[in-house]
Amino acid sequence: MVAIVQKPAPGFKATAVVDGQFQDISLSDYFGQWVVLFFYPLDFTFVCPTEILAFNDALPQFKELNTTVLSVSTDSHYAHLAWATQDRKQGGLGPNLKLPMIADKNTQISRDYGVLIEEEGVALRGLFLIDPKGTLRQITINDLPVGRSVDETIRLIKAFQFTVCRSTVISIDINTGSHTDRLKGRTW
Repeated sequence: MVAIVQKPAPGFKATAVVDGQFQDISLSDYFGQWVVLFFYPLDFTFVCPTEILAFNDALPQFKELNTTVLSVSTDSHYAHLAWATQDRKQGGLGPNLKLPMIADKNTQISRDYGVLIEEEGVALRGLFLIDPKGTLRQITINDLPVGRSVDETIRLIKAFQFTVCRSTVISIDINTGSHTDRLKGRTW
């Protein structure tokens, strides 16, 4: 299965580090809520912890939007646990990491979402917004050197939620409150 906007998100089941413990999770565990699924290249690197910690620190904002945030890399769950529990001052993510870290050691999830760099066995910086029905609503894939924005991710969630609730479309910025006329059929 390939990740395509307006199509079902590729399902998966994998081991993750959740609150410092190993836990088997699947995408279907999160049906009924919005999901931000983001991929990062490797544990114990430079840009990756800035993104992970920014998303982790914003978890209360995501929760207010009925949204779960999940991170994925091709590292093992053992590497995730070591990084998640290591103190931030020593290059880790601990001690207060709440963001689930999914281990994609066999690279299948990264491959299904189209972010795997086959030659290196690592994922590009992909971010996928999945609605409560399991449909992909938004895909962003960055090259390795550039991280993602939590603020932009929250803006996108709000915009998609607004369009679902009000059967309308959004112009450039949900934060201004501007929108267009209600949908008439499927004409845009």
